[in-house]
Formats: sequence, structure tokens, C-alpha cells
Amino acid sequence: MSKNNIPFWRDERSLQILGQVIFIVLLAFFLFFIYNNMQVGLQKQGTTVNFAFITGLAGFDIGESLMAYSRESSYLQAFSVGLLNTLFVSLVGIFFSTVLGILLGVARLSSNFLVNRLAAFYLEAMRNLSLLVFLIFWYLGVFLKLPKVKEALIWPGQILLTNRGIGIPWGIATPSLPAYRWVLVFGLVLAAAVASFLYERGRRTGRPPLTVLWALLTFSAVALAGWFLLPQPPFNWDFPYVKGLNLAGGKILSPEFMALSSGLTLYTAAFVGEVVRAGIQSVSKGQVEAARALGLNGFQTLRLIVFPQAMRVIIPPLTSQYLNLAKNSSLAVAIGYPDLFYVSSTIINQSGRAVEMITLVMLTYLALSLLTSAFMNWYNQRIRFVER
Repeated sequence: MSKNNIPFWRDERSLQILGQVIFIVLLAFFLFFIYNNMQVGLQKQGTTVNFAFITGLAGFDIGESLMAYSRESSYLQAFSVGLLNTLFVSLVGIFFSTVLGILLGVARLSSNFLVNRLAAFYLEAMRNLSLLVFLIFWYLGVFLKLPKVKEALIWPGQILLTNRGIGIPWGIATPSLPAYRWVLVFGLVLAAAVASFLYERGRRTGRPPLTVLWALLTFSAVALAGWFLLPQPPFNWDFPYVKGLNLAGGKILSPEFMALSSGLTLYTAAFVGEVVRAGIQSVSKGQVEAARALGLNGFQTLRLIVFPQAMRVIIPPLTSQYLNLAKNSSLAVAIGYPDLFYVSSTIINQSGRAVEMITLVMLTYLALSLLTSAFMNWYNQRIRFVER
């Protein structure tokens, strides 16, 4: 019997397609059943799914906001405030947990006994803690136990530490700011040109330079030159100070924000450290020995030989840690930070629209996760091995 005469019930390709069709039909039926059951339940309560309420008056305050918001704002604006707060905490946590995690992963493999043991203790201790319990302890036991405002600790740079928040110096815009923005744009373009030149040179010579470092130095040099050459600095420093029972001036970081961002950083860094350690150990020892034989020192070996190969192992699990950090930010509700879930819970209490709000929250977290995964997958494709 020829291949074209095989009955479809015995053709493996046909059976695979048929299996996928059956799965899609069953999934659609299951989703329809859930939606219909939800609609029947809501109709019994005298309501239906309706997102028109999102433009209604919010009528509640939000303690921290990165955008203009008041009690007269809409539910949609309140939701946007929670989303921006979640994005800000997630980005801060991802950046600092990556830096700290790399340091911990390298320290875990250090030949120095003390450094190695301290890193191992930290990694094991943090990875075996409950994040919720740790955040509550970090908030109640550390940031709320800082000195009162009248007894504020003053760190170098006029940084004030109190149980009402942490005050840091902040810039107030001057008329020179618009011109300084163009200086920064020029600095970015020049830094990109320097990075491109160094990348191509390294690709031709086989000796990759510190591309990122030189690009950052180029941008910093342009930014500093613009700061001092403009007729007036683009910012005037505003320093925090004690005013009555509160802090004023500068930028006041609330205990809730500091506890959440630093707690997520410290917790996630432990997992990132283990990912980095595993990635470094995946590189053959022969690679390190060959680098040493060529006269490369420890830092050069790590930067030029080990890390470029380890990144192909590090990136996939690192993506999972970034996704976990963004989703774990919803635990902010336990310490009162107005993130996406916290604000949405308040909207539910005000409007009674639980189904609609939970749906929006789920879709928002899904979108954030998919965007993060898409970016990390793109980067993973760039650094993968290319077989010739």
C-alpha cells in the first residue's frame, strides 16, 4: 500500500491534527460552560458583566502615585496608578536583584572560604523563607522600627531615615531643563555610536572591549559637560528636612515602597544567584584553564570566556525569576503599598464589580508576563550558539 493510500485513521499526521482539533473544541466548550455559568449566577443577583463602571468616580485616596490623581478621578485612573506602581516596583526589583544575584552567584564560587560560606548561607536562608512572611517581617521589623521623625538618622548626602519614610535629595527643574534634554539625547546617540564601533571592532579583532562601560562613560561625560556648560544647572537640589511630625523637601520614599522593593530584591536575588552559579558551573573547566594559559586574569576570564557561554544557560531560568518577581509584587497588599492588586481590591469594594476587576487584573499580569518573556526570548535568541 502506497503512502498516499493510508487511511486517515492510521495516518500519524492526520491523527495529530485531529487530536488538536478535538482539544480546541473541548477547551472552547469548557470556557463557554464557565462563562455561561458565571452569567447565570450574575443574573440571579440582578447584574451582568459590564465594564462601563470603569469611567465612574473613584472617590478614594491613594497614598502613593506616579501620576496626577485625586478622589475626583475615575476608576480607570485609579487602576492606572496601581499599574504604574507595580511596574515601578518590578523594574526596580529586577534591576537590583540582577546586580545582587550576579554578585552572590560569583561569591558562591569564590575560593575565599569566608566569602563562599557567607554567600552560601544567604542563598540557602533566603530561598527557604516564605516571601509573604519575609515581607511582613521586613516591613514591621525593620522599616517601621526606624527612629521617629524627631530622631531621624542622617546619612551622608542628607539622606534621612525615619519610620515615616526615607528622605533623599531630589532635583527641582530650572529653565535650563529643556536644553539639557537635548544634551542627553545627543549623549545617547553618541554612546550608541561608540558602542556600535567597539562592537564591530571586537568582532573583527576577536578581542571584545568593555563596550557597555565605554558607552556609559561616554553618556556620563556628555551629561556632565552639559550640566556645567549650560548657563544654569538643569536642576536645583532640594534636600529633605524635618517639618513638624513629618518629612518635607526632597523625595520621600514611603516605608511601604522601601519594604516591598528591597524585600523583593533581597528575596529574588537569592534565586538569581543560584541561577548564575549553575550557569558558571556549566562552562567546562577546560575553557577556564585555556584562558589562564593565554594569560587572562580572573576578571578577564569571567568576562570574556565564562559569562558569554554561561548566559545561554542563565537566561531561560532568569526569565522565570523576573516573571515571579513581577507577580510576587501583588503581595504588596499585605503591607499596604498601593500596587495593582491593592488598588483593584479597593475598586471592588467601592463598585462591587469583582468579576470585571479580577478579569482586568488577570489580563494585565498576563500581558506583563508575555512582554517580559518576549523580550527575554529575543535576547536569548541573540546569544544562542550558532552552528556552522
